[in-house]
Amino acid sequence: MTSIDDVARASGVSTATVSRALRGLPNVSPATREVVRQAADDLGYVPSAGAAGLASGRTLAMGAVVPSVSRWFYTAVLEGVDHELRAASYDLILFNLGGRGGDRSRVFHRSILRKRTDALVALCLDFNAEERRQLTSTGHPTIVVGGPVRGLRHIGIDDLGVAHAGTRHLIDLGHADIALLAGEDEEGLNRSVPRARRAGWERALTSAGLPVRQDRVLLGRFDVETSRRAIDAMLDADEPHPTAIFAGSDEMAMGAMLSLWAHGLQVPRDISVVGIDGHPLSRAFSFSTFAQDPFAQGAAAARMLLDVLAGRRTAPRSVRHPVRFVDRGSTAPPPLL
Repeated sequence: MTSIDDVARASGVSTATVSRALRGLPNVSPATREVVRQAADDLGYVPSAGAAGLASGRTLAMGAVVPSVSRWFYTAVLEGVDHELRAASYDLILFNLGGRGGDRSRVFHRSILRKRTDALVALCLDFNAEERRQLTSTGHPTIVVGGPVRGLRHIGIDDLGVAHAGTRHLIDLGHADIALLAGEDEEGLNRSVPRARRAGWERALTSAGLPVRQDRVLLGRFDVETSRRAIDAMLDADEPHPTAIFAGSDEMAMGAMLSLWAHGLQVPRDISVVGIDGHPLSRAFSFSTFAQDPFAQGAAAARMLLDVLAGRRTAPRSVRHPVRFVDRGSTAPPPLL
């Protein structure tokens, strides 16, 4: 069986340096850390989490709490988290709340996190007073990905800014009647994201001198089928439909596209559509989107927590990730009447 001494000999460093490098601790140069990791991989060395935990008082595991595992954004963030943790010889323990009506007490009130992990990544969650008390009592460093939470580290995008940019893009093309497919989640999830994206839509309309029509706010709940039904109802009504749809997520944009196609409408000849997220299926549906990178956000969240655990005080409180506009030709000037 390969030992830490074997890795040290192959790397040309001390066993103490090998231990620090594989645990993501400070005072190891990036070049040396990479040499050690490569040697460990080549030799098939697996450090003893139990021994390391006894020495450091840590579990060498990080928890991730997700509302469900059914959404692309959540799984992409988890892949990014796991990628960084594996490189630091940390394990990832997943706590799945199981969607609507999930058992949050399984994670918080029964103190699983206190016994099994050193830190916590929470995806698109907010916390009630009792859950905050539980988190504080554990002393776990915590970071939220997918919407800011007061008093906690946060990684995400400028949701208000990107929604403003998406709506402004449609206005600049000449659209004055723009519907919003708005996301809304159940109690306990982070509602700052849908609120910020709605506020960005409203602000863009107001700054352009256009009316903010509440009848143009359609609830899509970040879901393809719910969004499809919402657009169906709008198109089936005996009223003029908007010339453009700004969807607060790509999954809602997919629902809009399905409805538009079913009603015989062409995009963008009859109606323009733009989304947010960069979902892999947005290419297949061929609509323009403001793409973010949830894998990179998850990786950054893991690195930030590892820095805090290692005592590197330079870890920032929050990080804002960029988005990029991916133009697939689903927007155009409004049709002539």
